[in-house]
Amino acid sequence: MSVMPTARIVEVFAPATIANLGAGFDILGMAVTEPYDTIHAERVTEPGVVIAGITGDEGQLSLESDKNTAGIAAKFVLDQLRIHEGGVRLRIHKGLPLASGLGSSAASAVGAAIAVNALFGNTLRRQELIPACVEAEGAVSGRHADNVAPALLGGIVLVTGLTPEDSSRLPVPDGIALALVTPAVAVPTAEARAVLPKTIPLGTFVKQSAAVAQLVSAIYSGDLLRMGQAMEGDIIVEPAREHLMPGLKEVREAARKAGALATIISGAGPTLCSLCATSNVARLVSEAQAAVYATLGISATTHVTTPSLDGATSRIVEP
Repeated sequence: MSVMPTARIVEVFAPATIANLGAGFDILGMAVTEPYDTIHAERVTEPGVVIAGITGDEGQLSLESDKNTAGIAAKFVLDQLRIHEGGVRLRIHKGLPLASGLGSSAASAVGAAIAVNALFGNTLRRQELIPACVEAEGAVSGRHADNVAPALLGGIVLVTGLTPEDSSRLPVPDGIALALVTPAVAVPTAEARAVLPKTIPLGTFVKQSAAVAQLVSAIYSGDLLRMGQAMEGDIIVEPAREHLMPGLKEVREAARKAGALATIISGAGPTLCSLCATSNVARLVSEAQAAVYATLGISATTHVTTPSLDGATSRIVEP
């Protein structure tokens, strides 16, 4: 493969993602406009990947490229492109909190994969970067694409497997606004997966399947009320994880009183996501969310955001 570099330095903004959307465990995800990670990538003469610095992580992430999702994804793309002469130097700013249920590890992987592709000709389609990001995710939280696919492709994505062909964009209903609240309680993805039931009754499976079908139908019809009802139809994963999410019931009740259509656990949590029909309502819901955690004596951060239709974006800093 002959690849011509098009830039020496690029910057990528990789968004947070809301995995599962409630009932759609491991098969649905949505990219949002903020928060986001920033990946600064520079083409260098030395082969391989170097992570020159990380900010915003309070020193928790490794600078070793084979132990960091950004480094793993970057190396994978270099190999895809058959780049043997030259490499990349990465600087990462974590705008996403770690172990928050917002796809932090996926954002780093996606940002690095897009950056390497941009530095060496942009010859790979976004879908073709999914394997690199799944490989990176596998090193820290398991091989799944419900965060990386929407971060790469934008909008709402249905994920039915791990290959590029297994991720399909769904329509994004008009008017969606989201209120996110992240309490200062880390919930590692591995821990959140460990509490899931190994088997489920047939009747439970049928009800969960119905909720997922209703959710996809509501997304296509643009019916936010039905979408919210279906999102809260998870009767398998959320009940198993509820004890890991302080304030879930209180936030759900307060958010609904403030106008939210639904409140769900974002990914593995502890971030809670409330679906709203307008940004004004989302701001009121965000205030209600924050008030709950203030009452509980738990510090928390909030965001009012909207779906990111494009997913991660990049810009050339130096041609």
